[in-house]
This record gives sequence, C-alpha cells and structure tokens, in this order.
Amino acid sequence: MQRESIYKRYTPESTPNKKNTEKAYWFLFNSHEILVELTSNNQVVIPFSKNLGKVKISPESIHYLGTFNGHPCYSGELENGNVAPEGMVFEDLRSLYDRVDEDIYLLAGRASQIVNWDRTHQFCGQCGTPTVTKDDEMAKICPVCGFISFTRLSPAVITAIIKDGKLLMALHTRTPGDMYGLIAGFVEPGETLTEAVQRETLEEVGLKVNNIKYFGSQPWPYPNSLMIAFTADYESGEIEVDGKEITDARWFDPDELPRVPSKLSIAGELIEWYLENYR
Repeated sequence: MQRESIYKRYTPESTPNKKNTEKAYWFLFNSHEILVELTSNNQVVIPFSKNLGKVKISPESIHYLGTFNGHPCYSGELENGNVAPEGMVFEDLRSLYDRVDEDIYLLAGRASQIVNWDRTHQFCGQCGTPTVTKDDEMAKICPVCGFISFTRLSPAVITAIIKDGKLLMALHTRTPGDMYGLIAGFVEPGETLTEAVQRETLEEVGLKVNNIKYFGSQPWPYPNSLMIAFTADYESGEIEVDGKEITDARWFDPDELPRVPSKLSIAGELIEWYLENYR
C-alpha cells in the first residue's frame, strides 16, 4: 500500500516568510547523526522552537526547507565534535524510523541530503571559485563563471524478480551478515529505468527479465539516492553471480525466505508485495 504524499502537509520553499512566527523544526546534523530531544517517556522528537536559543547550539550553516503543517523547517550542520545539549542526543538517522512521524522522518532525510550537498559544493566544479547559495532556489552559483550546482540526486533501480512463484534474492557484498536483498543498482547515463533493470540483472546474476512494471519510489538519503522499484518476470538464463557485488543468489518460496530488509526500505515493501500475492 502506497503512503500518502508528504505534500499534503509539507510545502517546499526557498525563502522564509518573515510574517510566520510559528515554532520551527530544526534538523541539525553532526557528521551523519541528527540531534534529537529525549522526552519524559524516553521517546525522541526533533527540536521544535522559534529559534535556537532553547537548543543552545550554533550550526555552521542553515538552510530553509519550507513549512510542515504551517511550521518553518530548517536544516543545519554542526561543527564536528559538538556535544549534544542537556536532554538531547545525537542518533543515526536510520534509527528514527518508526520512532517519529513518517513525514518528519522523510523531512529529516531531505535535510540530511541538503546538508551533505552544501558540504560538498562549497567550490565551483568548473573554475574552483567559492560558491554562493541562491536565494530563490536550492542551488549554488559561482559568482565568477555563473555555473549552477543543484542538490545532488542519484537514481537507482531495485527489482522483485519472479519465476514460477519464487522470488530471486541475492547476498550483496555491501550488506553485512547473512541478509539477502533484491537486485538493485544505479542508473547509468543514457539509459532508461527499464534498461537499468535489465542491465543490472544481467550483470549481477546473468538473467534476462521481461514484463517490467513500475512499483513505487522512495527517497533514500544514504547519502543522496532515489530508489525506483519495479517488479519483473524471469525470461531466461541460469543464475551466475558476478562475484563482485553479489556472492550468492537463489530462488525462494514465500515460506522459506531468508533474513530480509525491514520495511524501512522499499525493498521491504516489495517483499511484502510478493508475500501478499504469492503466498
């Protein structure tokens, strides 16, 4: 089941409305960890105040993200080694899943990507001049040559491949332990999404697929991906793993699935779809 769009409650903007005096959400990062406030029952919330006076912390950079339920939202990067204020802690972004409102989690992911983009685009990639953040859009502009750098996004495809009611699952070298996942990979220049599905499947496990259908998409801010999910049917070939990205791949029945990704990722949603339709 596809989630409700975040844009029902979130309005992306580049320039703050000075008349908006509501409390603001502050998505503040120390390296790859986000600052959260601990509640009395040991839950976590994003810092929520009109300014950072209550938080008693000063980011090196701040970016306005728009409004959520009418409240301004900001991302910020803290100096490395910053100590969390009393009553607050730094936590890995992934740990917030299922612990905060889903839209808040998605906004935290957006904030993380913007912080990462800001950190890695301080200089013009064309002439090396220090860049300036534009006022009217999320972009960096070079004051000398005019080159513009927008927030980086890397599209990747992920596919649930079915053969005779069985699901293809693979053991990836980048995944620790014995967790099996689905075939996935980044889209290359000059190819369509379905071509990327076909190429990745052939490269990683030596199989051809057909009947490729769009399933859904998910922002994946680790650090700047967009996961585009598909389902597909086996067409031909025998499993032959590449040995570089994939070390093992097998066809699994619904009742014999190995340890699989959680619902945090769209891989988990694809696997749930498979179980609902083939169990």
